Amino acid sequence: MRKIKNIRLKGYDYSTNGAYFVTICSNDKQPHFIKLEDNITAAIKKLDYIEGVKVDYFCIMPNHLHLIVILNNCSIPLGKVVQRLKARISKEAGFKVWQPNYYEHVIRNEKALGKIREYIKNNPMKEIIEFDQFYST
Repeated sequence: MRKIKNIRLKGYDYSTNGAYFVTICSNDKQPHFIKLEDNITAAIKKLDYIEGVKVDYFCIMPNHLHLIVILNNCSIPLGKVVQRLKARISKEAGFKVWQPNYYEHVIRNEKALGKIREYIKNNPMKEIIEFDQFYST
């Protein structure tokens, strides 16, 4: 069995108030999201019902999803929020929809938040994200 690499910031509390840029890929990068777009959209909107969670912005592509999640006095960490989203959609779909992990980036300021929103809106198929560009002047 292949071991999943831990890609989280060591020692960071992912229940900390703030904004997070999350990318979740489909299992084996298959274009599952074309057929599941309505289910995914509905599940994302239901995340707002979790106390302290607000979905700020999202975009669904054929094989991956970008979203900005804002936590504000949330009782669960970001990982549990993502887990609930993935579980709901997998249950509805009836097959393995997701890769085992997800990518996240802690958004550190308003300027970066705006630039990441713009990135999601205008450049969703770009494969390499250079986060330093969001913080440069």
